[in-house]
Amino acid sequence: MRRLLALSLLLAAAPARAADPVTFEQASAVFRAHCRKCHNADERKGDLSLDTVADVLKGGSGGPAAVPGRPSKSLLYRVIAQDDDTVAAMPPKGKLPDADIAVIKAWIEQGLKATAADASKAPARDLGFAPQAATLGRPAGPPPMPQALPALTAPEPRRPPPVTALAANPWSPLVAAAGHERVLLSDAGTGKSLGALPFPDGVPFVLAFSRDGRRLLAAGGKPVRSGAAVLFDVATGKRLATFGDEPDAVLAADLSADQRRVALGGPGKVVKVFNTADGKFAYKVTKHTDWITAVAFSPDGTRLATADRAGGVHVWDAATGGILLSLSEHKDAVTALAWRPDGKVLATGSEDGRVIVWDAADGWPVTDRVPPRAGEGKTPGATAGILALIYTPQGELVAAGRDRTVRVVGTGSDVPLGAPLAALPLKVACSHEGRKVAVGDDRGEIQFVDLPVKK
Repeated sequence: MRRLLALSLLLAAAPARAADPVTFEQASAVFRAHCRKCHNADERKGDLSLDTVADVLKGGSGGPAAVPGRPSKSLLYRVIAQDDDTVAAMPPKGKLPDADIAVIKAWIEQGLKATAADASKAPARDLGFAPQAATLGRPAGPPPMPQALPALTAPEPRRPPPVTALAANPWSPLVAAAGHERVLLSDAGTGKSLGALPFPDGVPFVLAFSRDGRRLLAAGGKPVRSGAAVLFDVATGKRLATFGDEPDAVLAADLSADQRRVALGGPGKVVKVFNTADGKFAYKVTKHTDWITAVAFSPDGTRLATADRAGGVHVWDAATGGILLSLSEHKDAVTALAWRPDGKVLATGSEDGRVIVWDAADGWPVTDRVPPRAGEGKTPGATAGILALIYTPQGELVAAGRDRTVRVVGTGSDVPLGAPLAALPLKVACSHEGRKVAVGDDRGEIQFVDLPVKK
């Protein structure tokens, strides 16, 4: 099957101005207007005073009022935002103006600064990216490419199906895309078809190359009927192994960096892990409360991140299945997980429109990008849900969403990669040299957009 391979030009956006510092002076003005009648050094309702930064940090009978750098875990912000049913709404007779809530949120995010010159009270973190980490796993010899694959005899549909899975080989211009009961292979440089791999198991919902690029994991199935994950040899197209015999389609799967384990999940709410050497079941994790929507091994293979349709994200010890971290920030289905190539951070994207980058050491949300407001890149009537994420070899994070945009996600602003697309971008993959992003859409087409050139 032929797919459209179009090349889009990068339209660079001017970076937004960095957020202005918010200090206790601005926060105190909000407290004086709405809170300090009940929460001052003399009154201390709930044993809480808001007279000083130290008072906020000390908190009251419910514990510290704020966690520097993290509004979602700060009781002060949660009660005034009034979007959390587990805490009492404050003030009790009405909600603060949105502008005042934003001031308190920004003050907490910036670390409860007393003055503009004050240092953030949030813990310092060294999360600088090490580009050399992206070269791990480079195979010896020529880059992996298919060699004269057998022709498929199965008929093709009249219309190409949506691109439900997409992957780019880390060392060659090979791109794999989901087709009708097949995996389509093409050369990203020339657009030439390189053949297809049979996948009679059903719809491929996941495609992932091994670290050395010599293996391809395809997972999917026939919804409400069956599902499995299959490992292929890239050069010969040979089907090497099959994992799982599921009663429903596999929606999430990944292959560990050392190729010793395959993890998969789906509507069953359970993540199963198999040994590739003998195909035997190794262990399962059962903490999720809804469909498994994404799984991803860390670049070094020591951790396994999993996500579900209810917004849950967990990180496990990949060898034992023991829980390491639970990341609770998303308010809707998590659609994508992406480890940075050095493994220091994990990015999550959700239908709530947020892209959160977590410190993988302790689960701290380093950045939390909220949905764009009307007029900030959204197409009319579109929601801002995130559908796909990928890290480039250079450590840049690329996201695609329901607003039909593909963008590089930054800490202060995002850089759109061209104008909003005509179709809904479902999957993204980065070319092996890190210069282009392949985008698969709901019309069954694939196009390539240029990444910004770093100076």
